[in-house]
Amino acid sequence: MANHDLILGQSHNLGLGQNQQLVLGHNHNLGHGQNHDLELGQAPEQHLGLGQTHDHELVLAHGHDHELGLGHDHDQEEDGGHSYGHENDLGMDRKPDHDDHELALAGHNHELALLENNELDVSENQDLDENLELAIDASQEMGIEPVQDLTIHQSQLVVSSSPVIQARSIVASPNYELSVGQEFPDVKSCRRALRDTAIALHFEIQTIKSDKTRFTAKCASEGCPWRIHAAKLPGVPTFTIRTIHEAHTCGGISHLGHQQASVQWVATSVEQRLKENPNYKPKEILEEIHRVHGITLSYKQAWRGKERIMAAMRGSFEDGYRLLPPYCEQVKRTNPGSIASVYGNPTDNCFQRLFISFQASIYGFLNACRPLLGLDRTYLKSKYLGTLLLATGFDGDGSLFPLAFGVVDEESDENWMWFLSELHNLLEINTENMPRLTILSDRQKGIVDGVEANFPTAFHGFCMRHLSESFRKEFNNTMLVNLLWEAAHALTVIEFEAKVLEIEEISQDAAYWIRRIPPRLWATAYFEGTRFGHLTANIVESLNTWILEASGLPIVQMMECIRRQLMTWFNERRETSMQWTSILVPSAERHVAEALERARTYQVLRANEAEFEVISHEGTNIVDIRNRCCLCRGWQLYGLPCAHAVAALLSCRQNVHRFTESCFTVATYRKTYSQTIHPIPDKSLWKELSEVDPNACKSIEVLINPPKSLRPPGRPRKKRVRAEDRGRVKRVVHCSRCNQTGHFRTTCAAPI
Repeated sequence: MANHDLILGQSHNLGLGQNQQLVLGHNHNLGHGQNHDLELGQAPEQHLGLGQTHDHELVLAHGHDHELGLGHDHDQEEDGGHSYGHENDLGMDRKPDHDDHELALAGHNHELALLENNELDVSENQDLDENLELAIDASQEMGIEPVQDLTIHQSQLVVSSSPVIQARSIVASPNYELSVGQEFPDVKSCRRALRDTAIALHFEIQTIKSDKTRFTAKCASEGCPWRIHAAKLPGVPTFTIRTIHEAHTCGGISHLGHQQASVQWVATSVEQRLKENPNYKPKEILEEIHRVHGITLSYKQAWRGKERIMAAMRGSFEDGYRLLPPYCEQVKRTNPGSIASVYGNPTDNCFQRLFISFQASIYGFLNACRPLLGLDRTYLKSKYLGTLLLATGFDGDGSLFPLAFGVVDEESDENWMWFLSELHNLLEINTENMPRLTILSDRQKGIVDGVEANFPTAFHGFCMRHLSESFRKEFNNTMLVNLLWEAAHALTVIEFEAKVLEIEEISQDAAYWIRRIPPRLWATAYFEGTRFGHLTANIVESLNTWILEASGLPIVQMMECIRRQLMTWFNERRETSMQWTSILVPSAERHVAEALERARTYQVLRANEAEFEVISHEGTNIVDIRNRCCLCRGWQLYGLPCAHAVAALLSCRQNVHRFTESCFTVATYRKTYSQTIHPIPDKSLWKELSEVDPNACKSIEVLINPPKSLRPPGRPRKKRVRAEDRGRVKRVVHCSRCNQTGHFRTTCAAPI
């Protein structure tokens, strides 16, 4: 019978059994519905479908689930079977020719080739059994009995296990079919459709003409006659395809790249994925495009495609700098009392510095936090790099309490001096009597000079994290590092010296390294300020979970990420503290409870109404409850009564909680977070809201440009002089050729 085609049907299920032939039972009606299911023997995801059309075509066509089923386009049934012999032609063409029996295949991960004996060769990425033949499982709902069969002569499906050199996805979709008369909204849509078609069908195109009224292109392969021409319809922007010449004779491209796989195409391909997951990495983009489209791209293409989409979603890095003046105005408008200032280079207005501190943070630090500040920085990972400077306090429960943020084009002594000057002005404006601060940092030159100039009465100590890291790099000995920390925690001079002697027994060089640094700058036993047990600023590590994510964003987006985090922290900690029923915050309650447990075994002798002698297995200590001090120095250093002080207080029936620093009480903690960091409206509303405030217009008119150069993060490397080399007399070199000093023979320039 003529005009019987074999096509992959859609939404029909057929099973492949191993070592079975495809048989159609005699005198059985073929089902004409869309849901006749047949099983696949060993490949449940790939199904083939038998479909019967009104032209009596038996076709293999591509479906979404690669299913094969029986279907009919009319409401009639045909009895009996049809034998399909070797006269049938099976063809591989983009459009099936209905003059002969042919097979059109469109699959995602396999290729079909027609053999001379009318066998269908299926090449897949995985090795399959060569004896796998197409068969119908009699246990399905089709009503076809295996004993009554009609065999397909010679036209068998044979699976080839030969390796595939190049595997590409063949996308057969109506969206990729171009035809004469097809219309597009404009020339961009026309070019985009042609580009997508070329990528899907794996051929490259070369543009001949492209302007506002016409578009002509041809296949990039030399000698291929394929050509397309589209033109604009009169009076409307619509483009229509006028002519398409010939079919492809080039066989497609033979490499895994593609000329039309531009950065914009990459951006369009992964746009939805990036909206769902902004952390989608360029490496993952490369893998997905190769898996879906069979195209290999460079890492730079994937990175640029992601950057293009992210810029459209969150704004470009350049726009971030230009938005800084209105953003600062919005911070001050929505959070009255806050400080937000941006500074540019006077000559070209290129960005230099940004300082932001929210009023809620200022109030909480001055009225409820400990007078302790940590200074730290982190390097930005954005396009223009730069450095984020941080000043952070500590609340009564020991958590970080960010006070101020500064963004500078690079870390330098001058920028640290500026940041500390801004911090001094902030505290001076908001309090009459500035507290005597204790400051922790890595004590680099810029910070030391800045603290001395702006906080001359402050106690400035080393952050032990920075100190121990330097010590570890120098000696790389875990035992020595642990002893260094024990020496730093030692409360008395005797305990400190004992730890240093232990270090000296292991390494005299390590002991010398430690003694070079004045202990008053880092050791608890010698430190004059009150650190409340905090030996490290440790800001960046504590904020690492979200500060690193923010550091790669445009500058306004980064500051908004920081503001949202602070706003959430303030609300969560405020609500959590409302559930506390104790007098002290949880960490202080635990400290007092442990002291109470130890104090019960101590013997207390009272000298007068304030002085006590406390005897324990550790020795004898003197406690003065009037001055809140103990000979062990624990009470003075931590602000909470030590076990000796608790024993003295219990002996005279005093309330232990009354002898703690006020910053450890729940009432003070609630005061720390009593203020609110308010949201800032979307940038689309800034102009409209700023017009209400005439004072804001002048500052908004200032234009801030991005920094001039893309500097590497961090301070410039300096040649450091080792301590043991200081004061050493340099060796005088002598030239054996001219008998002069100051150079060698190899560098001698004197005439012979």
